[in-house]
Amino acid sequence: MNAKTPTKMIASGLLMAMAPMAMAEVPQSCQTVSFAEVGWTDITATTALTREVLEGLGYETTSNTSSVPIAYAGMKNGDFDVFLGNWMPSMASISDPYIEKGQVDRLNANLEGAKYTLAVPQYVHDAGVTSVEDLDEHAAKFDSKLYGIEAGNDGNLLIQSMIDDDAFGLGDWQLIDSSEAAMLAELGAKTGRDEWMVFLGWEPHPMNTNFDIAYLAGADDYFGPNLGGATVYTNTRAGYVDECPNVGTLLNNLKFTLDMENQIMGAIMDGGEQPRAAARSWLQAHPDVLDGWLEGVTTVSGKPGLPAVKEALDI
Repeated sequence: MNAKTPTKMIASGLLMAMAPMAMAEVPQSCQTVSFAEVGWTDITATTALTREVLEGLGYETTSNTSSVPIAYAGMKNGDFDVFLGNWMPSMASISDPYIEKGQVDRLNANLEGAKYTLAVPQYVHDAGVTSVEDLDEHAAKFDSKLYGIEAGNDGNLLIQSMIDDDAFGLGDWQLIDSSEAAMLAELGAKTGRDEWMVFLGWEPHPMNTNFDIAYLAGADDYFGPNLGGATVYTNTRAGYVDECPNVGTLLNNLKFTLDMENQIMGAIMDGGEQPRAAARSWLQAHPDVLDGWLEGVTTVSGKPGLPAVKEALDI
């Protein structure tokens, strides 16, 4: 008998013993993944992408829209598993207390190079309003109104803090709570009449191509440096990655780009597509992104994840 045979037999036996572990089914408690959304189209887009991938792996997914504070309370209470929209540093005042108390986990960044601060139409910027310090001088043209999005949103809280602090002379201005859609509708109406407006702007978002806008300098103490330069993180309920490591691997692998999100948001907002349909179409057109996302990820039955998702997406 070849002297190497026992070693081969031992190695083969070890591989066979390890195989059931490598191909283990996902626990039933992890086979449904619940997402929190907050009514922002960028998070709607990234959540739709992730749900398409998870369902291709055999998971069931749910998604519910709530305010940012309720999303965090929901993760703390176990009502939500995942939130893909932790914009930092602007959301620090809401998210950090939960993370510091061990009630919510912050995973890897899923988007770099975002921005989030006050903006104006380009013609207002051209007229000399280039900084938040210029706003109050033209209060009458702005009707002393700062347009935010939904109540409780972190950006609204930052705007309200500016008002409460009488920063830049804005103490007698009014925050207009509405929604992303309502704010953009107001922007469309005002730009159509060359009227002045200051509003919460961010990128990625189709507003950056649908409207000629400019971001205001000077609000670093509230929105952070570099015109509210932001990094977006994935959050989960505490301990979720340890409890459901296969989903955890996927979540830590997820990397989005500004161009990716702008394309999908454009399909949703301008093309009228449903979020899941827009996400599916984008993945079918850009299948290479799945290679990185699905590295080390299996189906719920323990089979290789990449071919299963490609088959589910008809790629």
